[in-house]
Amino acid sequence: MEFQVQLLESPADADRLEEMLQAEDPAAVAEFDGRARVWWVNTTLKAPDLVALLGRAGCPTPLAQVKMLPSVCCGGCSG
Repeated sequence: MEFQVQLLESPADADRLEEMLQAEDPAAVAEFDGRARVWWVNTTLKAPDLVALLGRAGCPTPLAQVKMLPSVCCGGCSG
């Protein structure tokens, strides 16, 4: 699933957030836009799991700030 997370504040340590995400989902891919405070995440985690992860990383974020994006999967690699 792909998510766009509008953070209320930038994480104190974006590298630590990335490490924590990788520990939860080694295949996850994320990109952080510090200027816009947007975290783009492609992961198997669900939105509440991302909120919990952000909280543990010291960047509390309400669930309402997490937007699941529509899939762009063409289905070609799974069959």
